[in-house]
Amino acid sequence: MQHSYDVLKLENQLCFPLYACAREVVKKYKPLLDEIGLTYTQYIVMLVLWEKKSMNVKTLGEYLYLDSGTLTPLLKKLESNGFVSRTRSAEDERNLIVTITEKGESLKDKAIEIPTRLASCLNLSFEETKTLYCLLYKMLGEQKGL
Repeated sequence: MQHSYDVLKLENQLCFPLYACAREVVKKYKPLLDEIGLTYTQYIVMLVLWEKKSMNVKTLGEYLYLDSGTLTPLLKKLESNGFVSRTRSAEDERNLIVTITEKGESLKDKAIEIPTRLASCLNLSFEETKTLYCLLYKMLGEQKGL
């Protein structure tokens, strides 16, 4: 049986443009986030906490598709910068609760322009952005819309 090795060409892999685009988008975030003193992963943690205010680490990790090995040092750094606090749950000491602080909340005002500034760096129309957003969440098995 003859196999076509075309399936192994880099240009035929869905994973490669996804990977390359993810890296490029994060690279575009860097100078914007440097202005407010956050890394990309710290920023996505703050996005969740600006919305939810407080949650346990396990749930936060599920939201962000991050494991505790990645999240723990990240949260320690955010805590040392005064943006979040980490406390053990009174009901279950195994649960670590992360809560945004007043300083972390005030960072929101500095971050407010980041999504708009980033969008202007992307080579997509609003409709294309919406379509891509929906397709990516569909791949993740979630239904979300802009």
